[in-house]
Amino acid sequence: MNFMMKAVIEASYLTAQSAAQYRTILRYFYLQHEKMRDFITPEEVLQHLCTIPQFADYEEEQLHQQLTQLVKWNNLTARQDMTNARTIEEYKKKRFRYQPTPYTIEIERMLIELERKVDDTFKGSLERSQFERLLEVLQKLENPPMTPDACMHVWEDLLRYFKTIRTSTADYIAYINSEKTDQRMQTEAFLVYKAQFTNYLRDFIVSLQRTSIQIIELLHKHTNAKMQPFFKLLIIKEKSIPRLEDVSKKDEEYMEQYAAYFYSMKRWFLEIEGQKSELEMLQWQTNEMIRRITRYVQRLGERQHHFKSRRNDYLHLAKWFKGCETMEEAHKVSAIVFGAMQVKHVQLKTYTTDDLHADTWSEQPEKVTIKPRTSKYREKTKATGTELQTEKKREQRALYLKERQEQEQAVKDYFKDGFVQLSQLERVEPFMRKLLLSWMSKARTNKEGFVTTESGMLLRVKLLKEKVVMRAQDGDLHMQDVIFELVEEGQA
Repeated sequence: MNFMMKAVIEASYLTAQSAAQYRTILRYFYLQHEKMRDFITPEEVLQHLCTIPQFADYEEEQLHQQLTQLVKWNNLTARQDMTNARTIEEYKKKRFRYQPTPYTIEIERMLIELERKVDDTFKGSLERSQFERLLEVLQKLENPPMTPDACMHVWEDLLRYFKTIRTSTADYIAYINSEKTDQRMQTEAFLVYKAQFTNYLRDFIVSLQRTSIQIIELLHKHTNAKMQPFFKLLIIKEKSIPRLEDVSKKDEEYMEQYAAYFYSMKRWFLEIEGQKSELEMLQWQTNEMIRRITRYVQRLGERQHHFKSRRNDYLHLAKWFKGCETMEEAHKVSAIVFGAMQVKHVQLKTYTTDDLHADTWSEQPEKVTIKPRTSKYREKTKATGTELQTEKKREQRALYLKERQEQEQAVKDYFKDGFVQLSQLERVEPFMRKLLLSWMSKARTNKEGFVTTESGMLLRVKLLKEKVVMRAQDGDLHMQDVIFELVEEGQA
């Protein structure tokens, strides 16, 4: 039977009718277990219960019944006390000592953690130091220690820091996104903590970006094959610890277990099989929190500003103008306070060019006549003919075709060897950079990475893992290395 589907009978004492008595008894067993006292006699338990006011009428017979019930629920294991009897009654009656089971110890530990939570809100934190510590441990794997003990120490540190990162960040994200926190952010009292919140999140993002890149590079290096010698040393250490239940466990099972743990860690940091990593989601959610806090602060500021009187501000401005000795000086103050009175605007037509990759600043500005905003204004009209502008259209068409031919010829020159690789390009033209990026975007929609260009060329786009810098005439772009392979030439 699957253990996940099995009923947890060990938790029955939490909901039983006498749960208060059962929980008090097992809590005493847990506290003695933490003191390395495993076998407890009923007399000790009864003596402890008598010190609690709620158990003033508690009898020994009731204790024996409840201890027997806890044994049936697998919370305790009973062992007969074989020491010499001191009285005739002890000789006639079997005497037992009781030990808590591992299930019970873990349940009590969980309950103690739950009792420490004051309310039902998440806690957690975004600690930068945990990522730095994880990076230090991963760097030790570059030159792993050769002894099994040292390898196990590194492995335990690796799992501990990763577990802390995973749980603390998830809890803090849940805390920020909770309804209570969202309501508190919308109150004016939150303005006191806005700087603390934003600085905390911003510092975490900066530190995360600095350390996560190094962690990702190290995880890329540590493949499953490279980690095999390290895992073998862990198996040696694991087998050196005598455990009766692990006698029949094979090395392959240990190896699969360690590989699964390490894969889950890589899956948290790396993008595998096209699925975004948890690290990317953490960065996105942190940035989204900063945007949300900024919006709340802006709304609160606007709300306060709406009800604020500007009378003192206007009186202060009036004193500035009163202090001006000349009209020229008053104009300068006015320009600083209110801005320029006559501003020139640049506006483009809706459709000025058919080129999708044209830049705004490369087009000619248009002069626009501003019309009065009154209902009585009527624009004067005069019956005129429509000018065809055939010659102008012909010139623009010839100019456009010439540019297209030059670009197509440039593309053919790039593919003269049958392929284009970004890492082999020195400096590309702006139009070529836009074409390469558009081909990459279209190839993502095709499973095999094929894309057809405007000129009819059939290309196969292959994404490589290496990082390169594509240098263009209008700037540099850091991105993955890509190979554009010419499969079939098109016709002009």
